[in-house]
Amino acid sequence: MTKDLTTGNPMGLIVGFALPTLFGMLFQQLYNLVDTMIVGKLLGSAALAAVGSTGAINFCIIGFCMGVCNGFAIPVAQRMGANEPEKMRRFVANAAYLSVLFSVVITVATGFLCRTILTMMLTPDDIFENAYLYIFILFMGIPATFLYNLLAGIIRSLGDSKTPVYFLALSSALNILLDLAFILWFRSGVAGAAVATVVAQGVSGVACLFYMVRKYPVLHMSAQERRLDLHSCGVLCAMGIPMGLQYSITAIGSIVLQSAVNSLGSLYVAAVAAGAKMFHLLACPFDAMGATMATYCGQNVGACKLDRLGRGVRDCTLLGLGCSAVILGMMFLFAPQCAMLFLDPGETEVARLIELTSQYILITTAFFFPLALVNILRFSIQGMGYSVFAILAGVLEMIARTGVGLWLVPRLGYTAACFASPAAWVCADLFLIPACVGCITRLKKRYTNVPSTGVEKSDEKAWDPMKAAAQH
Repeated sequence: MTKDLTTGNPMGLIVGFALPTLFGMLFQQLYNLVDTMIVGKLLGSAALAAVGSTGAINFCIIGFCMGVCNGFAIPVAQRMGANEPEKMRRFVANAAYLSVLFSVVITVATGFLCRTILTMMLTPDDIFENAYLYIFILFMGIPATFLYNLLAGIIRSLGDSKTPVYFLALSSALNILLDLAFILWFRSGVAGAAVATVVAQGVSGVACLFYMVRKYPVLHMSAQERRLDLHSCGVLCAMGIPMGLQYSITAIGSIVLQSAVNSLGSLYVAAVAAGAKMFHLLACPFDAMGATMATYCGQNVGACKLDRLGRGVRDCTLLGLGCSAVILGMMFLFAPQCAMLFLDPGETEVARLIELTSQYILITTAFFFPLALVNILRFSIQGMGYSVFAILAGVLEMIARTGVGLWLVPRLGYTAACFASPAAWVCADLFLIPACVGCITRLKKRYTNVPSTGVEKSDEKAWDPMKAAAQH
């Protein structure tokens, strides 16, 4: 049920691992797409704007949760690569304890603060209550977010990128049915779309849990392995918190940018909301590449096969370049048709909405190769154990988006908002490219006494990737 990424051709391994991960992410994005399509077509552009206006704060909080879970999975992948199942299981147990703690604290805090945050973001009065209702329900579902993302991250760390996809496919179908039931039959508006998303993700998380218990003997723990271990918790937090903060710090710039877009009016908010949903779908290949490289680098660092790190990064970069070119060509031909997926043809300003949404889609997809590099390099660095660098990259993205939101959008309007994310990706790449090269070089220099073909028994004490990250 597990897969070893430390032997074989890197390109073949990366593609084979990334494809199931990509399908899983496409199913996950289907949640949001269905919400947006049903809300936009059945409830109108005002409801679509209400859902879209919560995107930045949603990314800030839910992104932190997902980043923490991804970080918790890295020590699991490293111990898997090092063939240390006892330590791997201890990390899994303590990751579960930390996830329960994080989910409770974050759920309570965001429940109290989300109305205040929406007010600070200058959310237009005509969409405020719907925006609050939608985001409040999503925040109450944070435990379900932790449950699925932690378990899916652990399964991927074991080398199995297919299993999480199956449960997401099931929950995607459930999400569609619940969306239609709540909005059409029960007339619950945007609240129904939010409840459908939470329930669907909860189902996929519970399904992963039952499957892991039955199908992964390697995860069956002794009483000693299940004990709370402060050292393991410290290592997990050292990996998980920086990865979570990476999303949250990046989202600060998105919140500032969203506030600037909100000041332009609900028409522009709706256009950005529709364009952003399409962007998240189109960016799934690069998210899959990032998740793949975190596991690939984690296992190879654990196995001390450092010569495979650079080869894997290069191969995945070529893959990202090809995907970027294909997606740009598709959107050049079909951007208006994609925009119509989220809009009601009966809207009075539908032609203007299509124009604005198409503009957003084309500008962002033109910069997809820088986005591919951001995901590939950042997650590769994290898989190597240097997760603090993710925060620095996030800071650069935050500065870029904040600058566009504070100074350019008020002066240049909507077009400047479309260039905000591309500017953030380019700024992050200027840091991540030399940082990735430096991390690989640092690992090789620090452990020159370890054979590049793999760790020998006599060298086991010389190689400790977790100690390397802590020392850094």
